[in-house]
Amino acid sequence: MSFFFTPFKLLCAIGLMAIFSSTIAKSPALPLFVSHLGGGPAAIGLIASISAAAGILFSFPAGIIADRFGHKRILLFSALVFATAPFLYLAVTELWQLALVRFYHGLATAIFIPVGLAMIADLFKKGRGEKMGWFSTATMTGRLAAPAMGGAALGFYATSPASGFGAIYLGSGLAGMIVLIASLPLPDRKETAPQPHPEKQPRQQGIRELLGRGDILITCAMEAAILFVYGVFENFLPARAVAAGLSHYQIGICLSSQLVAIALTKPAMGRFSDRHGRPGQIFAGGLAAGLCAVILALAASFPSLLAASILLGLAISVVTSATAAHIADLNKSGAQGSAMGLLGSLMDIGHTLGPLLGGFLAAAFDLPAAFIGAWAVLTLASLIFYLGQVRGKTHKIPA
Repeated sequence: MSFFFTPFKLLCAIGLMAIFSSTIAKSPALPLFVSHLGGGPAAIGLIASISAAAGILFSFPAGIIADRFGHKRILLFSALVFATAPFLYLAVTELWQLALVRFYHGLATAIFIPVGLAMIADLFKKGRGEKMGWFSTATMTGRLAAPAMGGAALGFYATSPASGFGAIYLGSGLAGMIVLIASLPLPDRKETAPQPHPEKQPRQQGIRELLGRGDILITCAMEAAILFVYGVFENFLPARAVAAGLSHYQIGICLSSQLVAIALTKPAMGRFSDRHGRPGQIFAGGLAAGLCAVILALAASFPSLLAASILLGLAISVVTSATAAHIADLNKSGAQGSAMGLLGSLMDIGHTLGPLLGGFLAAAFDLPAAFIGAWAVLTLASLIFYLGQVRGKTHKIPA
């Protein structure tokens, strides 16, 4: 029986349901709900960015707190948010209320992902890349399934939008309650990390040393840069595709194919990094993703945009399947929650800056300029990572 209910498999199942719960609440419901409440494009953009802001602000502190009080306790708190936040949408009648609920809901993902990765890092010293890949695939499965089910609910209640939104948030709440119940049997920190750390420094000093680790910071920067490219892709590919004459159906295929490529290949790419080393894989994936951004800037047909989208997904998988595991390998302090929280905060910064800088470039020049900008950012980050990690010249940053 334990074969079917190992802590790792349970954590992956929880991750699937948690991300499904949070994603169905926003895709495609959120922009439509904002419009239903009377908000325009500016309100849609602002409210959509609020959950990302929660990630930037709370991922790192959540990791620090998890190191002190145990991963399970903090995961249970995030599960409680997953279980309660969806029902608050049902009482929303004003845009400011929706903004508050989105921020509260954003706390759940901001906490869950880094602390879940930290738990895996403690559970597995060997095979971390593959395990983290499977965890990511589980969460992405939830992310992929949610928009289709949310769209189906809105379509079923097309004549009564309020009922459609209600059905979505009730479904999100049900999934969140499953997350909370399933999180109760997770092992606590004493079970996942029984080995003592007699050399561990005081917590504040350990955090300062983590922030001064150049090797860890440039690896986090690579993850942020790849999320920068992804932010440009998901926000500007639709307009780029419309300009190339694609239908909405073809645009959906391009967007979903990239996510499918990531989900299907992450465990294999993580296993590859376990066996062959992570820095070279991260560097090669970064260069490949940058090249895909250039192709997206130049492509002008459905086959070329589809191929570039799939290749970008593969390149993102190559990088992200190795970065978190590499940070866990580098971090010898035992404070994996802090390390994963730092990674999560910088990831969200990259994901947020991508659309902002891409929008500026697109407005100042044209749509392809957004993708060229993404290429420049990622190529620069890849070169810095190469000099610091692949050639082994990373030094600690002076405190």
